[in-house]
Amino acid sequence: MLKNKTDQELVLAYQSGNESAFEHLVRRHKSKVYSYILFNVKDPDLALDIFQDAFFKVVNTLKKGKYNEEGKFLPWVYRIAHNLIMDHFRKNKRMLMRENDSESDYDVFHFIACETLNVEQKMVKKQILQDVKKMIGFLPDDQKEVLILRLYYHLSFKEIADKTNVSINTALGRMRYALINLRRMMVEKNVTLSVT
Repeated sequence: MLKNKTDQELVLAYQSGNESAFEHLVRRHKSKVYSYILFNVKDPDLALDIFQDAFFKVVNTLKKGKYNEEGKFLPWVYRIAHNLIMDHFRKNKRMLMRENDSESDYDVFHFIACETLNVEQKMVKKQILQDVKKMIGFLPDDQKEVLILRLYYHLSFKEIADKTNVSINTALGRMRYALINLRRMMVEKNVTLSVT
């Protein structure tokens, strides 16, 4: 049965004319790919558009016989989605985190305890997080992406490397530079993580 076949076997079946094979591929991976896109763009309608564009590109590539990513179908689809996301942000000159995101949408410094904070301290914490969010938006795209995937999406560096089509060492390096740049901006703007 098709559901027991590997991604590569389904790709070959689809290229041989079995349309159902591609439907199985989409069903198998749509949740992961859509979630990845939605996480980045924070807009369900836009995420669906990019998702559809991504699989449209997948279909075109497969039908033209240009697919050569044997055994790496999902990382390949992630790369296509990633490129479409970056194209969207470049075209619209939008930062990865929108200004109207709520604090809970992107709380990198979730380790700042809030259970025992008074009203004034909670207001200070909220301002700190807003400042940090803005600074993250100024990071280079590659550093910003790794930082978000690691600290917010809790991906391993191997998963990040697969999603962004780089080596694990490159992903680690980008994370390191992202944190260095973030700390530098915090010093320049006199932002601290203390709410007391």
